[in-house]
Amino acid sequence: MSTFPAYPTSRPRRLRTNQNIRALLQETRLSISDLICPIFVRHDSEKRPVQSMPGQYQHTLQSIVDEVKKVEQLGLKAIMLFGIPEKKDPEGSDNLSPNGIATKAIQIIKKTCPDLLVISDLCLCDYSDHGHCCIIDPANKTYLNEPTLEYLAKAAVIHAQAGADMLAPSGMMDGTVKAIRHRLDETGFTNTSIMCHSSKYASVLYGPFREAAECTIQFGDRKTYQIDPPNAREALKEMHIDIAEGADILMVKPASFYLDIIRQAHDNFETPIAAYQVSGEYSMIHAAADKGWLDLKSTTLESLMAIKRAGAQNIVTYFAKEAAQWIS
Repeated sequence: MSTFPAYPTSRPRRLRTNQNIRALLQETRLSISDLICPIFVRHDSEKRPVQSMPGQYQHTLQSIVDEVKKVEQLGLKAIMLFGIPEKKDPEGSDNLSPNGIATKAIQIIKKTCPDLLVISDLCLCDYSDHGHCCIIDPANKTYLNEPTLEYLAKAAVIHAQAGADMLAPSGMMDGTVKAIRHRLDETGFTNTSIMCHSSKYASVLYGPFREAAECTIQFGDRKTYQIDPPNAREALKEMHIDIAEGADILMVKPASFYLDIIRQAHDNFETPIAAYQVSGEYSMIHAAADKGWLDLKSTTLESLMAIKRAGAQNIVTYFAKEAAQWIS
């Protein structure tokens, strides 16, 4: 490390004297194009507010039209879509249907805003009645890896056929990227990219999402397929494997509690790194702001800047629309 001359020769405060100097020397810059806006959609006559996530809604196939128009008008380039089917079953059948909620929503969004990048979530948890991210053996309630890969490969093609630009598998099953990439390539979707939730931790911060996506688990937990929070090298191993299997973008999830993982991913891989500022992060900031303990705008922007500074190239955040207005 360089040795700097001491005071009074060195006066670092000179370069913090006013806003123009600080802006000139800003090391990390947050831009609208960094942000990805999550959207929930369901079959219904009216959009429903998500009680634990102020300002977030379960949209309908009608209200999603105005929503994506607003997203695009704000200058945002991408959304991440989560479908909530009318009926859920153990196999997550709606996600494999050309007439399922996700495929219908993708078609509507691409017709409304053709240039908007649609990243489609593939995870079984949104579509299954048990809430897990994988196919379950009903006899002993064990989690089945290989049948889940076949499910995800089929769902990937269905979503790509509907017009999804990018697929976001988040179930943390071994071999996910390989199964999806192989099936996409053999069916002609070689340009459909994969943003894999490569480092998805078994975190406490997903609670509000489970209300939004109606995917509370009915038994057990997700600790046998999501990463144990104390582990860092395990996350890097997962990312190594996903790159080898064909992942185009690696995701770290959650973001704020795992800034060290984002930094290690950035430093170790040339593959682009994304991070997901998850529902619990969003709700905590809102709760503190509602109490008057924190300023919503300042806290949000600082939290996003921290994620970007750690090394994330893109950030999935429920603050995307507000942040787009604040930084424009």
